[in-house]
Amino acid sequence: MNFKIRLGVPDFEELWNRLADKYRSNTMSEDERRRFNQIGKVMKLLSSNPRHNSLRTHEIDELSREFGFKVWQSYLENNTPAAGRLFWAYGPGKGDITILGYSPHPDEKKGAYKRIKLSGFPIKPE
Repeated sequence: MNFKIRLGVPDFEELWNRLADKYRSNTMSEDERRRFNQIGKVMKLLSSNPRHNSLRTHEIDELSREFGFKVWQSYLENNTPAAGRLFWAYGPGKGDITILGYSPHPDEKKGAYKRIKLSGFPIKPE
């Protein structure tokens, strides 16, 4: 089953659109280009297989409890200081995955998950 990737509103959608605009206008910094490529790769993998080994997908119980639905984390990279993570959930419609946030790897020992800000779901498709 392929999933439709949707962008959480407003924050993640704004981040992705800002990066995409910079990509099209060739005004990205190297860090932005790396992040854009990594996020794009992860979204492609999520759409075909959210359990792909390289994503190391797992539920973040603390966020799931806080937001009242299962929140998953997938790796953009590993074994790198402050390696990027995407936070996502299934929905709002059947066959949808919504990317709710991006963050450098949170240090769980310092309560970083409390500081994660997630976007909301887009309007549920009819």
